[in-house]
Amino acid sequence: MKVFVIGGGGREHTIVWKVKRSPLVNKVYCAPGNAGIMQDAECVDISVMDSETLLKFAIKEKIDLTIVGPEAPLVNGIVDVFEENGMAIFGPSQRAAGLEGSKAFCKNLLSKYEIPTADYRVFKEYDAARSFLLKQNGPVVVKADGLAAGKGALVCKSREESLVALDKMMKKREFGAAGDKVVIEECLVGDEVSVMAISDGENFVTLLPSQDHKRIFDNNQGPNTGGMGAFAPTPHIPSDIMQRIEKEIIGPTIKAMALDGFPYKGLLYAGLMITRDGPKVIEYNVRFGDPETQVVLPMAESDLVEAILAARQGKLADVKWVNKPGGAVCVVLASGGYPGHFEKGKKIHGLDHQWDDGLYVFHAGTRRQGQDIVTNGGRVLGLTAVDTSISRAVDKVYHAMKWIVFDGAYYRRDIAARVLK
Repeated sequence: MKVFVIGGGGREHTIVWKVKRSPLVNKVYCAPGNAGIMQDAECVDISVMDSETLLKFAIKEKIDLTIVGPEAPLVNGIVDVFEENGMAIFGPSQRAAGLEGSKAFCKNLLSKYEIPTADYRVFKEYDAARSFLLKQNGPVVVKADGLAAGKGALVCKSREESLVALDKMMKKREFGAAGDKVVIEECLVGDEVSVMAISDGENFVTLLPSQDHKRIFDNNQGPNTGGMGAFAPTPHIPSDIMQRIEKEIIGPTIKAMALDGFPYKGLLYAGLMITRDGPKVIEYNVRFGDPETQVVLPMAESDLVEAILAARQGKLADVKWVNKPGGAVCVVLASGGYPGHFEKGKKIHGLDHQWDDGLYVFHAGTRRQGQDIVTNGGRVLGLTAVDTSISRAVDKVYHAMKWIVFDGAYYRRDIAARVLK
């Protein structure tokens, strides 16, 4: 098969890496890719938002399967464009992608079908939202309704913080049109877990549960980022809770989407909080998580392409997803200043190091500059270690971090530390 992966970050590098290892695949393309993906696939310089040009390329190259990495092209309707032209693609339709494209849409669906989630209110008018916040005493979460690159949910511990967050979204428009509407919800307390599932619209298989680290600094301090690291599996989440997640959340959501007329076919990512009352949905994403994919796919024994083909054919009931024993940890190496202002073009040293077994360098924000590889984004690299336990994987990944150097490089030193305690 020829497989075409759309995207250019660490998630897409991991998908390309996994797809390339399938015996069903003999050629992988990626658009636009990055300096690391170039080592595993043929990269083509096409924007992820240019659906028509991506389609033309897929037709010209006789692509057998396209896999979409980022959320923006899915919300933009790339799956509909490809399927209308008879091209096989993995991802939800534009309507189904509303689960991530609009937090209000997502919350309303969950409420309609009584799927556990935080209490919430949706506001289109600034004054009404402000009046509501002035009456709140406890912590709340203020969310931009639309896509905000994983940074549009602000946890506010006080009334003052919540008013500042509302101003950022609706007055200062720091998230652009994504903040034209806001969702204000109760702040759930508990342990977070990310659960990704491949769905054929009726059946699903869940991948290994993982946990992301959103805050920029150690001990979960500072602003939210796209994700500074992850680990899998989640030993602090017992198996009976995982069964409840499948029975009370994933399954009912897929059924709800079908009942509402837009079956969910693709990768469904549930961001969950395990509260005293059980698991509740924080948010849904309509694509592989980043950096969760960087730990979940290296732990998978199963063939990703085989599972995707079964999902497209409505045959997921026949698929069993198998994972390796042990654990995986990913640490993200970011540019100094991220998630605020940062400089690009810093030469990266150490990428030619001979890595031990179970160590993988997934490129996120990189590009080639002559003979060098330089930084080209806020999150630059994800270093993943796989070992017989999460503890051993932590030791392995942090020992390996010393080999990679660039000016201003920053990474958290406590990925998975809390769960090890």
